[in-house]
Amino acid sequence: MEMPSLHPRASDDREPEELDVNEPLAMTAVVHGTVQGVGFRYWAWRHAEKLGLVGHATNNSDGTVTIMVEGPRWAVRDLLTSLNSSDTPGVVMTVDAHYGPVTGKFTDFSRH
Repeated sequence: MEMPSLHPRASDDREPEELDVNEPLAMTAVVHGTVQGVGFRYWAWRHAEKLGLVGHATNNSDGTVTIMVEGPRWAVRDLLTSLNSSDTPGVVMTVDAHYGPVTGKFTDFSRH
């Protein structure tokens, strides 16, 4: 049985919003799993550079890796999709991603 909408036809009068895929976006992603000592940061660096992203990948004392990137929305989305894929080195269990405005503090991608 299909549930009725709480707001039937609420969006009928609105124009669909266009998402600007080139809009600059920042993402901080904490990657959980077996991601240290397996070439994960190197992989993230190469993938981010290929997408034209700037930022960094850093090992954390709890075994996670934090990836901070800035660039076009489409590239940030593609990196996040790749982080959640089976193509990464090691074993990614979860990726906690958060988004915000671009700071402009990065000029390239580095590994710490």
